[in-house]
Amino acid sequence: MFSLTAFRQRGAKWLLVTGLFLMLGACVEKPSTLERVKEDGVLRVITRNSPATYFEDRNGETGFEYELVKRFADDLGVKLEIETADNLDDLFNKLGQPDGPVLAAAGLVSSDNRLAQAKFSHPYLEVTPQIIYRNGQSRPTTAADLVGKRITVLKGSSHAEQLAELKKQYPGIEYDESDAVEVVDLLRMVDEGQIDLTLVDSNEMAMNQVYFPNVRVAFDLGDARSQRWAVVAGEDNSLLNEINTYLDKVEKNGTLQRLKDRYYGHVDVLGYVGAYTFAQHLQQRLPKYEVFFKDAAKKEQIDWRLLAAMGYQESLWQAAVTSKTGVRGLMMLTQNTAQAMGVSNRLDPKQSIMGGAKYLAYIKDQLDSDIAEPDRTWFALAAYNVGTGHLDDARKLAAKEGLNPNKWLDVKKILPRLAQKQWYSKTKYGYARGGEPVHFVANIRRYYDILTWATQPQLEGDQVADGKLHIPGIDKTKPKEEPQL
Repeated sequence: MFSLTAFRQRGAKWLLVTGLFLMLGACVEKPSTLERVKEDGVLRVITRNSPATYFEDRNGETGFEYELVKRFADDLGVKLEIETADNLDDLFNKLGQPDGPVLAAAGLVSSDNRLAQAKFSHPYLEVTPQIIYRNGQSRPTTAADLVGKRITVLKGSSHAEQLAELKKQYPGIEYDESDAVEVVDLLRMVDEGQIDLTLVDSNEMAMNQVYFPNVRVAFDLGDARSQRWAVVAGEDNSLLNEINTYLDKVEKNGTLQRLKDRYYGHVDVLGYVGAYTFAQHLQQRLPKYEVFFKDAAKKEQIDWRLLAAMGYQESLWQAAVTSKTGVRGLMMLTQNTAQAMGVSNRLDPKQSIMGGAKYLAYIKDQLDSDIAEPDRTWFALAAYNVGTGHLDDARKLAAKEGLNPNKWLDVKKILPRLAQKQWYSKTKYGYARGGEPVHFVANIRRYYDILTWATQPQLEGDQVADGKLHIPGIDKTKPKEEPQL
């Protein structure tokens, strides 16, 4: 039988034990953001689906921001999980949500309006806001010249904030903010005359100007600003501190500069070549590789002249080239494609040509059986350039538009829409430089037509070897001219 004293003593002990447990529990802090990332083994990042940030091409996931943040995830030893936002407001609203992204890597600039929502990292890229106008129109040179112009910018962007401040000084400035477009759309709208002006950062203008021949820089609006990553606002600086350490490291070891040079230091396109240059290369370069094209074509049952045209479009029949995106060799194979096709040395022209032929044949085999020749070949070429996923997206869009998804003539009208947010936001694989496969196929068909004509029986053998090839429109007495075919 318990005495009252014993009961009281035991109760006091339980209270003491309970108190100790409570005290110990209070001492155990919640894991920091960085600790949770490492425990989960996943870095969740939100970004924009655009050429300067993140998109997919035939090489897979790519983009300046993607490559920079992928290296950060690798440094942490975790998997990278990418989510794309519909617009900038959506991006900041999703940042820090439960089980959502903990980092925004999207070409962001710190602003007073955003500091309440997020904290920003050390800078990694200097950009300058630029007023963009259409060539042939009156060029604005000062902020006062913006009065009375049709101007559109991204909704919620730092550019919208700039114009809002400018409007206080020049009340006549009017502008629209849109969350239904991306920077590529804005440049296209200026290029086509749908709007008079837009405001974009210098890096995105430099990357995309080649696709819009009519756009020009009018003037810089203000000083250079820094792009930064963003994390959710609050007292937990663990992830931000780790980010800053990483950004400082890649700045110091040259990794950041190499990425800048790769994406913004040049225009990574082959471009069009003149018919005269093609004729010269036909005589000087093709003979070295012709037997490889013919052997590969015979094995894969493809016209060797089509393979040769592909090789010319890809590398100008140069075996030892490497692009800034890492594709290599005469047929410009990615590392993954080369491995899948059994190519051990991408710079070996025989292997490269065989790998390209096998890959084209593989793509053709994967296409829907409803696609007949010659459209089947043009679709395969487009997929070789942009990837089968984006091609499927374009075919589905074509069908929704009442066009024939099995006809290249119809689908090539739709492919450029994959660079427009109103369209690619409805697709499975998102943004793509949809105009590129259209040009890619058109160029190959052009070279193929010339090769077909040039390799007729009367032009085989000594005539080609002796340089007696005559292509209509080319006067060999005027080597500096590049006539149009």
